[in-house]
Amino acid sequence: MNARQGFVGQSVERREDARFLTGRGQYTDDITLPNQSYGYFLRSPYAHARIKSLDTTEAAKAPGVLGIFTGEHFKAVGGLPCGWLINSLDGTPMKEPKHPVLADGKVRYVGDRVALVVAETLEQAKDAAAQIEVDYEELTPVIDTAKAAGAAAKVHDEAPGNVCYHWGIGDKDGTDAAFKNAAHVTTLSFRNNRLIPNAMEPRAANASYDFNADSYTLYVSNQNPHVERLLMCAFVLGIPEHKMRVVAPDVGGGFGSKIYLYGEETALVFASKQIKRPIKWTCDRSEAFLSDAHGRDHVTTAKLALDKDGKFLALRADTTANLGAYLSTFSTCIPTILHATLLAGQYTTPKIWCEVTAVFSNTAPVDAYRGAGRPEATYLLERIVETAAHEMKIDPAELRRRNFITTFPYASPVGLTYDTGDYNATMNRAIELADVGGFAARKAASEAKGLKRGLGYAAYIEACGIAPSSVAGALGARAGLFEAGEVRVHPTGKVTIFTGSHSHGQGHETTFAQVVADRLGLPMEDISIEHGDTGKILFGMGTYGSRSLAVGGTAIVKAVDKIIAKGKKIAAHLLEAADTDIVFEGGQFKVAGTDKAVPFGSVALTAYVPHNFPHDKLEPGLNENAFYDPSNFTYPAGTYICEVEIDPATGATKIDRFTACDDFGNVINPMIVEGQVHGGIAQGIGQALLEHGVYDNDSGQLLTGSYMDYAMPRADDLPSFTVEAVKGTPCTHNPLGVKGCGEAGAIGSPPAVINAICHALGVKDVPMPASPHTVWQAARDANLNR
Repeated sequence: MNARQGFVGQSVERREDARFLTGRGQYTDDITLPNQSYGYFLRSPYAHARIKSLDTTEAAKAPGVLGIFTGEHFKAVGGLPCGWLINSLDGTPMKEPKHPVLADGKVRYVGDRVALVVAETLEQAKDAAAQIEVDYEELTPVIDTAKAAGAAAKVHDEAPGNVCYHWGIGDKDGTDAAFKNAAHVTTLSFRNNRLIPNAMEPRAANASYDFNADSYTLYVSNQNPHVERLLMCAFVLGIPEHKMRVVAPDVGGGFGSKIYLYGEETALVFASKQIKRPIKWTCDRSEAFLSDAHGRDHVTTAKLALDKDGKFLALRADTTANLGAYLSTFSTCIPTILHATLLAGQYTTPKIWCEVTAVFSNTAPVDAYRGAGRPEATYLLERIVETAAHEMKIDPAELRRRNFITTFPYASPVGLTYDTGDYNATMNRAIELADVGGFAARKAASEAKGLKRGLGYAAYIEACGIAPSSVAGALGARAGLFEAGEVRVHPTGKVTIFTGSHSHGQGHETTFAQVVADRLGLPMEDISIEHGDTGKILFGMGTYGSRSLAVGGTAIVKAVDKIIAKGKKIAAHLLEAADTDIVFEGGQFKVAGTDKAVPFGSVALTAYVPHNFPHDKLEPGLNENAFYDPSNFTYPAGTYICEVEIDPATGATKIDRFTACDDFGNVINPMIVEGQVHGGIAQGIGQALLEHGVYDNDSGQLLTGSYMDYAMPRADDLPSFTVEAVKGTPCTHNPLGVKGCGEAGAIGSPPAVINAICHALGVKDVPMPASPHTVWQAARDANLNR
């Protein structure tokens, strides 16, 4: 494509796919360092136990063993930090027990790290770990989310009643008053099921200590290497930050589970100095089920008050959120700041009150998983709105329309201000694409075959591009939420972009290059993108929360604008004109109103030949950097419509049609956006129908610890999606006008699927995951399969 045709808005093929599809990607496990050794973690077989004794004597004598590390080695260092402070309603700070690198006196979930064995080979490390003798005193575990608060057993002595915090947002008194005047109240209680992330690449790390430089290098499969370095150095190991380099090479998916600082890589870094050898660890799939941070796991009761015409008066929500055994890096903000602030959704509900009780349990820590709080909020809201529509015998689309926000900016009653949107547009287009008008005929055809057909809606909104730092800080964030970009123009006019955002499937090497190519009027092949290495990149906050283009892309654009501004001054000298008369377009600096021009490449070369421009006024070179701290979130929104066909005799549910219509503002690469939505919908359908992390309530053992028991969606579980990003309402506060797209599919799809199933069966609720047995049970209770 010619540069002058423009790349933004075009479905440019992903540049990174060439290496991925030909097996030339380089992941952490592909990196083998000189004198490489291997680590293996001994993990707890119990959910809750006291370590009475731990004997490594025989294990240390095993062949190839280089070192064994236990909690004793880490007593003098800090615990793994939590990045967000939440205060309870009474003003007291959350309970924050130490999260040890390796278990210190107690284990608190099955899979908890007990010891690290380092050996010449992985097999030798495993054999030695089997010889470690641990005497456990088994204790009663706390497992059930709904019963954790106030349970007799205590996960942490520092958290009485197993409560981390009791938090709330909104107008409680106003909400109570609105309910008293309601013509109709809909009540719904449900569980947002626990999910276990399963990226294609499991977590991995390779830590190396350089004795001569007294410095460390950590290769790690992580979504934000700078944050990894900061937390590990400043809060745990006490390493000077400039003495640590963190490299996140190609990363095979994360979905949130690779945002955090984990104990495994922290222990490897510490141990690498002790044995003076690099140590590699790659998590196997069974370990990953036990030890990766899980997602969701809320127990909620919600109530919606409406007047006689279906106008929403108030929403009340009471949620218990399971945080697991320890506070993971961002866990505390997921059920609060990223959840309850979205409970207005697309609607003008005047009063909202939400209370969240966060509890500890003897399960794996729970943190952000694709969507991070927003899917839980959307599920709560869209399930109760759909239920209210059926109870009041109002068409679900019509009930939503009666309550849509239509005037912007709109300040919601739970703290967010939506800058722009057009919810009727996405609803109308989704209804058209889904052929809702033909549903009655399709339903009749299904009934003739003894099958049940249902239609479900979900009108989601998402707050993403997490920001701004000042607001986040006031709400408890312990770090800034900016992003960094650097533009380095070489003397030949080629450009290298350094971004603090990290790509692990999003296509940054393509979309960022598209933006810069358009801005500078260059071919895309003249632009390279670098990310994931703290030794090269300005301090950035990484990739999560659909923030890369809106925040990271804007930082790059700001740096590009500085390049252009300096280039105008150099071009003015070359063209013998005032710099105020220079315009830049199509890759050329021009004197306005004339045919005098000089190409970008010539200006770039001149920047490195100081005697050819007024070097007494300008520094040589053409490098610029910028940081961007957004003034608000971006607010993508849309309508999803799911149509299912159910066999009530077996509970088998077929998703016959699925339509997603989204407003992502300006779209840089439609193909990549569509791919992100497809992937998100697949994950959302997985939650709705298949996936469920289940612990035994008595023993605390993970019952879904492999693909034999944890059901991941497969191709034959999914229909051919109808996906369209409408001509959206551009974001008003970033120069690209973009909104996040990476999590929308996972946010809007679960309630659409469950709403469709409930509609088909004529029941109020079917719990997630709606497995064939669960659906069959619901059909039987409704006398549909007898």
